Amino acid sequence: MSRPLLVIDGDSLAHRAYHALPKTVTTAKGRPSGALVGFANFLLRLWQAESPRAVLVGWDSLGTPTYRNEAFEAYQSGRQFDDALVEQLDLLPQLVEAMGFAVAKAPGYEADDFLAAAVAAEEAVNGQTLVVTSDRDAYQLVSERTTVLQPVKGVSELARIGPDQVRARYGVEPAQVPDFIALRGDPSDRLPGAPGVGPKTAAGILR
Repeated sequence: MSRPLLVIDGDSLAHRAYHALPKTVTTAKGRPSGALVGFANFLLRLWQAESPRAVLVGWDSLGTPTYRNEAFEAYQSGRQFDDALVEQLDLLPQLVEAMGFAVAKAPGYEADDFLAAAVAAEEAVNGQTLVVTSDRDAYQLVSERTTVLQPVKGVSELARIGPDQVRARYGVEPAQVPDFIALRGDPSDRLPGAPGVGPKTAAGILR
């Protein structure tokens, strides 16, 4: 298994593609298509640059609560998406399948769940995985065999995040990232963290 499995957070990249291209990009019938065009172009560039043996794209199920919401009601509350983006999010899994790649989406689960499951399966057979996402929660998946590719400029440039990069950024080991986030909090997900604990204190506690 010398060639890696490429695992993609579909929603993460779709959002970046949507905001990177002009909203004037539409189909012949006038429907919004910027996210579709940007996502397809980015996926093809990844395929050509990384030469993976297979591609899996994971998706959130919008409007369906997950076990995270059951555990913490405020999780990701208040998020609002443009109607034009939601329309394209409904179409993107079909586009990915039409391109010949695998899709993972199910009520009650997030793209993160499918990314983590794919990494666990690859690690179990000593495979290599490239995880493409802008969500730093995925740093917990990083190992000597698993690398996160994180978009840093729209969808045109990627940072490669390995164990050394996680340690340099957070001051903890990749496996400690969930505890680090729990202590520090995560405003984007509405996770409050421990009172009075910031990034440095959280890393110090874990070390």
